Amino acid sequence: MIQLGATFKDNLQQLPAVDGVQRIDLVGSDGVVVASIENQPGKQGSLAVYQYLKQVFGALDAKAAEHGLAVFAEHTADARNRPGAHPNVDRLLAVAVGGDALAIEVIAV
Repeated sequence: MIQLGATFKDNLQQLPAVDGVQRIDLVGSDGVVVASIENQPGKQGSLAVYQYLKQVFGALDAKAAEHGLAVFAEHTADARNRPGAHPNVDRLLAVAVGGDALAIEVIAV
């Protein structure tokens, strides 16, 4: 696990690179993909966080979601104040408060 820094930028610098990742699919217990995070500008930070959560926790459950919220740092507070502005943080918030756990599937390039 990384040592959490004060900002998302600090935390992001500690996460593994996403060069070989095409996208991450989040899959419900019924096998249906509920969301995808593409490897494209503006989403690479989220891609890195979710890849890291897969490596550390194996899936997105409440414990992984809580840690992910800490990694997103200041973006978590912003997401709480502006629902919908950060959908990948919103998803962590939902799982952290009892939403369904999701499988994290990393799709390589």
